[in-house]
Amino acid sequence: MTTRDAKNFRRLGIAALAALLLSSCSAVNSGSDDDRPVVLTTFTVLSDIAQNVAGDHLRVESITKAGAEIHGYEPTPGDIRRASEADLILDNGMNLEAWFAKFVNGLDVPHVVVSDGVEGIPIAGDAYAGKPNPHAWMSPLNTQIYVDNMVTAFSDLDPDNASAFAENGAKYKAELQAVQDGLVSGLAALPAGQRALVSCEGAFSYLARDAGLSEAYIWPVNAEQQATPQQIIAAIDFVRANSVPAVFCESTVSDAPMQQVVGATGAKFGGTLYVDSLSEADGPVPTYLDMIRHDTDVILGGLTGGKS
Repeated sequence: MTTRDAKNFRRLGIAALAALLLSSCSAVNSGSDDDRPVVLTTFTVLSDIAQNVAGDHLRVESITKAGAEIHGYEPTPGDIRRASEADLILDNGMNLEAWFAKFVNGLDVPHVVVSDGVEGIPIAGDAYAGKPNPHAWMSPLNTQIYVDNMVTAFSDLDPDNASAFAENGAKYKAELQAVQDGLVSGLAALPAGQRALVSCEGAFSYLARDAGLSEAYIWPVNAEQQATPQQIIAAIDFVRANSVPAVFCESTVSDAPMQQVVGATGAKFGGTLYVDSLSEADGPVPTYLDMIRHDTDVILGGLTGGKS
């Protein structure tokens, strides 16, 4: 028996056991006539980036659905079965998917951490003990590192299409660089003292760093749920000290705390930003490029008054 045959035999055993234990679960959403290797990602942003690199040569799926909260996701038995049948699993890493280690434990499926090579920014606060901010994909420059990691992983998985993956990756990276260049050039007209990004969650540390913006936020991660008076006061003080013209909030949380900052400072509410999940196909950000373009456009419009 070859190594590949042995691996396929083990997968069949896992799949059979899953079917026996989870007979009430629905079947995997895949056509039996589609024999392309399956790449499973942990959330929709990674799935869309991966699809752009894979083209038609791989079948790319996301464990979580559009609009799902990735930080505290709880995998279902059906998710575990899908993972056991995948050829490759991609995760973000950087402590984003706290559930991931238990999720893949015991599965004979390779996985790749797509943020490998990104220079992490620690989350502020003693509660996080210097853990890296996981939202590295919010910088178009970092996402180019994700793309490079995917090209390598896909080429290992499907060597016959390595040249196609490299070509797709190069084209996609050029689009990402164009977004980055547009953000930087758009901010050039803003007075240096006002180049600051204030949001509800600290999800834009990498984007801010790579665009030359200082950053403030009400809470470091969405898991905190509610803003404390001290956090709101700190945001108000930052906005006043830096004459910040506009502030923002993410789509997955209430903007009520940020509206308190608006009321206390006279800054305007610049708009809603998207971070952890894409929308459905008919929504405002159905792809990663739509999301990052939307966010940079909203940030530029708010900070420059539409004069970028």
